Amino acid sequence: MTDSTIEALNKKLDRLIEAVARLAPPPVPETDLGEADCFVWQADPGYLEPVHKVNRVDISLIRGVDRVRDILVDNTERFAAGYAANNVLLWGARGMGKSSLVKAVHAAINVSAKLDLPLKLIEIHREDIDTLPKLMSLLKAAPYRFILFCDDLSFDHDDTSYKSLKAALEGGVEGRPENVIFYATSNRRHLLPRDMIDNERSTAINPSEAVEEKVSLSDRFGLWLGFHKCSQDEYLDMIDGYISHHGLAIDPVTLRAEALEWATTRGSRSGRVAWQFTQDLAGRLGKSLKD
Repeated sequence: MTDSTIEALNKKLDRLIEAVARLAPPPVPETDLGEADCFVWQADPGYLEPVHKVNRVDISLIRGVDRVRDILVDNTERFAAGYAANNVLLWGARGMGKSSLVKAVHAAINVSAKLDLPLKLIEIHREDIDTLPKLMSLLKAAPYRFILFCDDLSFDHDDTSYKSLKAALEGGVEGRPENVIFYATSNRRHLLPRDMIDNERSTAINPSEAVEEKVSLSDRFGLWLGFHKCSQDEYLDMIDGYISHHGLAIDPVTLRAEALEWATTRGSRSGRVAWQFTQDLAGRLGKSLKD
């Protein structure tokens, strides 16, 4: 066999190796839990992606929900310190700061509490709920304590993944690891459409059993924190807090008139509407908002 023949064969083998390598799945990135305090669970291929800059506001800027804020802070402080705490369902009116409060409380606990190790926040997407057992098995041997957070959690017709969540939270053989707690936000108190529950009641042989099966998911959350529509005074207080925090100069009378007009055009008052008004006002004043 000549040298040229051997060289040609080597080139073909190299191309074959490259082609096979492209077909193989990429290696799963290693998770370094010390790299950040917040992560996003990437169910496929199955690792925690660090988030170095979290989209959140200071807890002092979340107004109009003082009672539920204090309850959530207390529950989170107890969990971070290694004491018993409950899974939490934050439910109710949209735009009232449910997810913002979870992220703000996490940051506040890490700043104020004297913890040996920082509390970790892990976001899991709604569509990845059925991989929750896999995530918990990854976390249970870690030295940290974790808040698993799912924003806008709800289930639709013919969606059976809620059964996986029920088992992972309380019902499985292993149960929830002691270093893991689950926080979820939803516009629905029972996480399921009202008509879905009503249909089960009307078509089942034993209506009460069918309904119990559906609503028992929310029973896995020891704390239900309700968020309700805010009053006009609470809405204006939210805006005052944002204006003061970001140093926006505007006449108070003008501010009140414009803020109420903004809420009227949106057809609602909430923390989200107050923040959107603040962004619009800052832009009109030619100002940047603080990180």
